[in-house]
Amino acid sequence: MAQIKITQTRSQIRRPGPQKKTLVALGLGRIGQSNTVEETDQIKGMIAKVRHLVSVEAA
Repeated sequence: MAQIKITQTRSQIRRPGPQKKTLVALGLGRIGQSNTVEETDQIKGMIAKVRHLVSVEAA
């Protein structure tokens, strides 16, 4: 599987609880923080839920 790099670009303040939990599950928590993960269907679904808070690029 391919690796992707996810970077949090916007704050989680004033976001619904499920979106905050999704960011934590992706290994993020602060603006500018990045994490490299395997590109699976589950990860793609999580990214889709918080796409307005993160940026994604190939690792």
